[in-house]
Amino acid sequence: MVEHALAEASQALEGRPAEDILRWAAERFGPRLGFATGFGVEGCVLVDLIGRLGLAVDVFTLDTGLLFPETYDLWKRLEAHAGITIRAVRPAQTVAEQAAAHGDALWARDPDACCRLRKVEPLAGAVVGLDAWISAIRRDQTAERASATIVERDRRHGIVKINPLVGWTTKDVWRHVHDHAVPYPSIGCQPCTSPVAEGEDPRAGRWRGQAKRECGLHLPVVNPQENTQ
Repeated sequence: MVEHALAEASQALEGRPAEDILRWAAERFGPRLGFATGFGVEGCVLVDLIGRLGLAVDVFTLDTGLLFPETYDLWKRLEAHAGITIRAVRPAQTVAEQAAAHGDALWARDPDACCRLRKVEPLAGAVVGLDAWISAIRRDQTAERASATIVERDRRHGIVKINPLVGWTTKDVWRHVHDHAVPYPSIGCQPCTSPVAEGEDPRAGRWRGQAKRECGLHLPVVNPQENTQ
C-alpha cells in the first residue's frame, strides 16, 4: 500500500472496534499477515480476538530464552483458550552462546544490545515474507507510542503495521479480559522485569532504575531508508 492509502485506511478505521480492524487486515493482507505477541495483557486480548474471529493470522512470539516459567505456562493456556498455535521465534544464539560471545548478563551491562540480539533481530527475520504485521501497542502506554496510528508504515521492516488496540485504554483492555475470561500475563524477560507496586505505571517494572523504556521493536528508525531485513 502506498502512503496515502495507508493514511486513508487508518482514518477510515479510527474509532472502529478492534474486531473490525482485524477483519479488515485479514481481508486486505490474507495469509501474509502476522501477529507478534509478547504475552502482555494487550497481546492476550488480540490472541483471543484472532481465535474468536477465526482469522488466518500467523501468530508468533519472540522466545528470548529468558522468559518466566509462568509465561511458558500462559503460552499453552492461551493456545488452548483461543484454539490456535503460537509459534516460537528464537534468537540466533542461546543465552549461553550469547554469554560466550558478549560476556555474562549482557542485559545488565547493555540492555539495548541484549534486546537487539534477542528481540529486534529475531523479529526482523520473522517478518520476512509478510506484507503486514499486527502489534498490541496503545497510544497511552508511552510517549513514543502516543502518535501511533491504526495503519502505518513500519519503515524498519518495510511492511505495513496494524495497531488494532491503539485507541484503547487500560480499562478497555481489562474489561475485555474479564468479559471473555482471557488468560493473562507474565510480562518481559526475567532479568529485566520486577513487580509493579500499587499505584505505579503498569510498565514501571520494565528495566527498573534505567532510562530505557522500550525494547526497540516499536521505535521508529532514525533513517527512514533503514531496513534491517
